[in-house]
Amino acid sequence: MTSEELQSGHIFLLDKPLDWTSFQAVNKLKYKLKREFPELPKKFKIGHAGTLDPRATGLLIVCTGKFTKRIPEIQDAPKEYWTEVKIGVQTESYDTEKPEILQTDFSHITEEQIHETLQKFIGEIDQKPPVFSALKVDGKRAYDLARAGTEVEMKSRKTTIHYLNQIEINLPFVSFTVGCSKGTYIRSLAHDIGQELGVGAYLTQLRRTKIGDYSVENATADFINNDFKISE
Repeated sequence: MTSEELQSGHIFLLDKPLDWTSFQAVNKLKYKLKREFPELPKKFKIGHAGTLDPRATGLLIVCTGKFTKRIPEIQDAPKEYWTEVKIGVQTESYDTEKPEILQTDFSHITEEQIHETLQKFIGEIDQKPPVFSALKVDGKRAYDLARAGTEVEMKSRKTTIHYLNQIEINLPFVSFTVGCSKGTYIRSLAHDIGQELGVGAYLTQLRRTKIGDYSVENATADFINNDFKISE
């Protein structure tokens, strides 16, 4: 690979580590590119095609040069995630960022109920994004308002769950693969599943496995290591 090819356009498939922001991952890759190709211009174009939460791992697509124009197209593609939720308890953030609250007895919940409940979410659904999200409310990030103790009202919006399969139940944990449209919050899906069951639930693990035709199986996690060579 050459600096000219990077500027003409290249797509990197990264396997984002746990607790990294998408911004940090892009900056890490940008630093490596600049170090290996010092002739790259200062305003070298690079950006990711869809944020992945810090508490999630998996596929992060990064575009360079002229391929940054393809970011909206990639962002609009359907997504696939491997998901694990814990039932019988909730958190304010709908994931592991906040401590567990509202523990509820779930001993009456059967595997059949769980399967039936999951099927209810397939198709177009109304979903409220989590308060602890990067969406803007009155010009400010929702998570900044929430962390400051401000009460935030999130508006429902339409999203589509294409499929829920590969379901494994090991109570209190339930894992499954979900295919969904752009803008779906899996944390909200986990919360809503818990509400439908009547015992609460929150997201314990999330891994993005696909964006459109791109798969995490073809991604690299080695971009975080100093010995990773872009040109190889």
